Amino acid sequence: MDLDARQLRYFVAVAEELSFSRAAKRLHLSQPPLSYAIKQLEESLGAPLFLRNSRHVELTAAGRAFYKEALFLLRRNADVAGLVARIHAGLQGHIKIGFVGSMLYRKLPVVLKRCKDHYPGIEHALLEMNSAEQIELVERGGIDIGFIHANPVPEAVSAEALIVEPFSICLPASHRLADQSALKLIDLANEEFIFFSRAFSPVYYETLFAMCVHAGFLPNVRHEARHWLSVASLVSREMGVSIVPRCLAASELPGIRFLPFSHKQRSVTSVIWRHAPVSQTTENHVQLIKQFYADEGRPGAPT
Repeated sequence: MDLDARQLRYFVAVAEELSFSRAAKRLHLSQPPLSYAIKQLEESLGAPLFLRNSRHVELTAAGRAFYKEALFLLRRNADVAGLVARIHAGLQGHIKIGFVGSMLYRKLPVVLKRCKDHYPGIEHALLEMNSAEQIELVERGGIDIGFIHANPVPEAVSAEALIVEPFSICLPASHRLADQSALKLIDLANEEFIFFSRAFSPVYYETLFAMCVHAGFLPNVRHEARHWLSVASLVSREMGVSIVPRCLAASELPGIRFLPFSHKQRSVTSVIWRHAPVSQTTENHVQLIKQFYADEGRPGAPT
């Protein structure tokens, strides 16, 4: 048995008007096609839905039962159509977002709340992972959006820089230079360094190494870590010194100092997403994220 929405609407109109002529007027059609549609419906169901003569129309017992079901089916059709429309418009559904840990200190919670305020019907699933893992998953469709450190991305992945910030020297609080207001990188020439992992972010490793070379020395890289927070934690354990993005000062890790120094290199954080195909949900969120950080970067924006 096939019931379409048109048949259901016709039946409900007649059931509520108890008049084929009034129902036809309500539906903006002539009476003969309405009568024919109801007859087809009754034949399809195998039971009369109305008792009628030239002056009177009333529902049968089967008709009264079918009226309740018809209303439910019409509401269900409308709900499904609305759901599909909302998903297509990016107003309902879910989105998977990858992020590097240092994004917690780059206002990630704030921007995600902004996204939730704009699109309350979208559920966020957050996954912390390094930049290389995010790039691979975005390319394969495993996550929708990623927040990464500066890294080359394949053609299938779109990327846009969100945050460009200076680096800071990171020292244990017990270090002999920790009480200085600023340092020169050459002051650390004889120190043991902790660098961001070369395997997981060759761009950052080479950036830090090049900064040391430019300052006039080859760094003694004793330890490597996969996350900036791990780098800072190792410094706090007095296992070496490092050069980290300025935002990590907001981590408030105990036993650690962040000092400025003169340099031209910058830490770049980007948002990435699959170039095509892209869902409306992803497109909506990417635009909102880019606008948020563009506003943050304008002079006079709150820090």
